[in-house]
Amino acid sequence: MSVVEDTRKLLQDFLAPELRAIAVRLDALEARMNDRFLLVEQRLTQQDIQRQQDKQDILRAIGSLADYHSLSERLARLESKEAQTH
Repeated sequence: MSVVEDTRKLLQDFLAPELRAIAVRLDALEARMNDRFLLVEQRLTQQDIQRQQDKQDILRAIGSLADYHSLSERLARLESKEAQTH
């Protein structure tokens, strides 16, 4: 056998199975990383949804305060008119 053939045989016998094993391990690692990225993305989405709900709750509370203020002003005017008539 020539040196080239010996080298080729060595590569086929030793390196090819090792490269396949490395490829399998890399595929498994990639799958795990994709799962982790998906979890992070889901958590961020949940946080965004919660922030939107919190903003809506705050806006409702502000609206309620504005309604309360308006009602208290109307009540004060009515009381003032009633006091003037008596």
